[in-house]
Amino acid sequence: MNAMRNKVQLIGNVGQDPEIKTFDGGKKVANISLATNDYYTNDKGEKVEQTEWHRISAWGKVADIIEKYVEKGKEIAIEGRLTYRSYDDKDGNKKYITEIVANDILLLGK
Repeated sequence: MNAMRNKVQLIGNVGQDPEIKTFDGGKKVANISLATNDYYTNDKGEKVEQTEWHRISAWGKVADIIEKYVEKGKEIAIEGRLTYRSYDDKDGNKKYITEIVANDILLLGK
């Protein structure tokens, strides 16, 4: 049952080219936005598409794969965990970030 704790799986399309940062010592992080689509029928019987955007970060080997093979529009599947963090911006305002830290990626499509 522990394998199911805080586990996120998404399939979607990358919204922009990955942002890659390399830190001292060669540690690398890749950040992307991922769009997932859901469909429902409204009160008028019309099919409506709803898009949700997700912030994804990946480290190490997964970041390397993203850097080499992922670009805007690419369909991917990711598996990871949901995380929350906060920071103070330059004006001293507290900002909150929700993101998925990916530990596995699968390249889909063409």
